[in-house]
Amino acid sequence: MKTKKMGEWYEIKINQEWDGLSIDSIFRQVWQAPKKQVHSLRMEKGVKVNGEDRSWNLPLQAGDRLQLKLFTEEPFGVVPTYQDVDVLYEDDHLIIFNKPADMDTHPNDPDQTDTLANGAAYYLLSNGEQRRIKHVHRLDRDTTGAVLFAKHALAGSILDRLLEERKIKRTYHALVHGKLKRKKGTIQQPIGRDRHHPTRRRVSPTGQSAITHYEILEYDAKQDQSFIQCQLDTGRTHQIRVHLGHIGHPIVGDSLYGGKPIFYRQALHAAKLELPHPFTNETIRVDCPSEF
Repeated sequence: MKTKKMGEWYEIKINQEWDGLSIDSIFRQVWQAPKKQVHSLRMEKGVKVNGEDRSWNLPLQAGDRLQLKLFTEEPFGVVPTYQDVDVLYEDDHLIIFNKPADMDTHPNDPDQTDTLANGAAYYLLSNGEQRRIKHVHRLDRDTTGAVLFAKHALAGSILDRLLEERKIKRTYHALVHGKLKRKKGTIQQPIGRDRHHPTRRRVSPTGQSAITHYEILEYDAKQDQSFIQCQLDTGRTHQIRVHLGHIGHPIVGDSLYGGKPIFYRQALHAAKLELPHPFTNETIRVDCPSEF
């Protein structure tokens, strides 16, 4: 798929795969964009073909240039605040940061300005981009590693769907107490709120379904600790922490779920992100080594 950015516009050269599709079918069937977003672009004449307005129901031909007005300036949605951000990957539509420990992914109240989202907004502003940046997923305050943000609304909607369809693969590394009985396994236990604690979650039969796959990468007999890799089929709050604590192998440093405070934080890190690009469908792979 050949694409290019031209000021506020994004141009896609129609290939053989999309030959015969209409603008309407690309938005509704290929991208599955929200109706409100589609309506807004339509009413604001934010879509052209070969530089001209075109009926949304006419078939396109291979070689046509589909042009979308995606890069207009808009409020960030958060206060841009300088943070020392580490960019792992960036293009016109998305950006992946390496989140440090002791930082929230996004503000929990309007007055909070020290989050990764605030730093992301400042980063874009310093590069001359004023967009409503949006986190596609998040990490706990003391979990480090790769976090994905969308740089405009259409990219955000497509990435949200890809996450829901489990096409965005997230791999975590964790250091846990003890040696797990099996080298590979799956923890499938529903997770709900703990009514006795304001922030803690717990395995609960009435909770939301949650699935965590794990694999032991290394075992340190002297420390009696396992270095493991986890992948999620769901994204519940504290999911990996709850599941590992539930099976008797809490994360080192995670005192909330039974881990011993021998590491300055919970030893959990988002080590890899793999996803199809929302427009070109090319595979994006980002590795982010852990510190433990």
